[in-house]
Order: sequence, then C-alpha cells, then structure tokens
Amino acid sequence: MVMEITEIRVRLFNRSGNRLKAFCSITFDNAFVIRDIKVIEGSRGVFVAMPSRKMTDHCVRCGNKNSVLSKFCSECGGKLEYRRIDKDANGRTRLYADIAHPITTQCRDMIQQKVLQKYQEELELSKQPCYKPSEIEEHLSEHQGNI
Repeated sequence: MVMEITEIRVRLFNRSGNRLKAFCSITFDNAFVIRDIKVIEGSRGVFVAMPSRKMTDHCVRCGNKNSVLSKFCSECGGKLEYRRIDKDANGRTRLYADIAHPITTQCRDMIQQKVLQKYQEELELSKQPCYKPSEIEEHLSEHQGNI
C-alpha cells in the first residue's frame, strides 16, 4: 500500500535573520497528519526538517526532566551531574530527536520535493495584496526560539 500526500499546508514565518522560513503540515490519504514540519534556510538552500523534540534527562534528586545541556535542575535548582549526551554518526551532539520521519530515501525525497514546491507557491501567493496565510493549528510562539 502506497500512501499519498493529499494536502500540504504552509504557514510562512518571516523574521529577518531567522533560518526558520515556514511551518508545514502534511496529510496522507486524507486520514493521517504530521504537524510541525519546518522549512529551514541552510547553507546550501532551504530544506525540510521533520518534527522533533529536545533531548532531556532526569535530575537524580527530584526526577524532573531537564535539557541535556542544562547545568542546573529547573525544578530543584540542584547542580546536574555530567551526563553522556548521544552523538550522531558524524560525532555531533544530538540535541533533538525526531518525532516522525521517513524511513526510506525515496519517501524523504518525495516529502521534501512536495513540501518545498508548496512553500515556493505560498511565497509567491504572499506577494499578492489580498494574501491570507494558511490556517495551521500550531502554536508559533512555542517555536520562535528553537531555530
């Protein structure tokens, strides 16, 4: 069974100096949606980043979750012990973990191509005087500092 993308919604995120260019949601077969897909400006052009969450671990004193880069617990204020932080295949520290992502290169390429095409269309529409942004059920203020 092959799933098809039946809808893509793009919400432009225009802040000067910000690498984040848009939030997107994609719907497969009018039945399954993935939100919080990002269009990001990289050193080689725009690319699609799948939804992710910050990596966390627990304080040994109170059990509160903290970012892996935190030096002090946000709940009890205690100094956090040195923790091992996962590294990716290139030896870089993993600060985020994907929530949803394509398994095959073919699927990733298809999603990226279609999302970037829709992003370019939305950019062109945004130049029109009567432009109205797409409706996406997302909380943009939560993401403003993540990129």
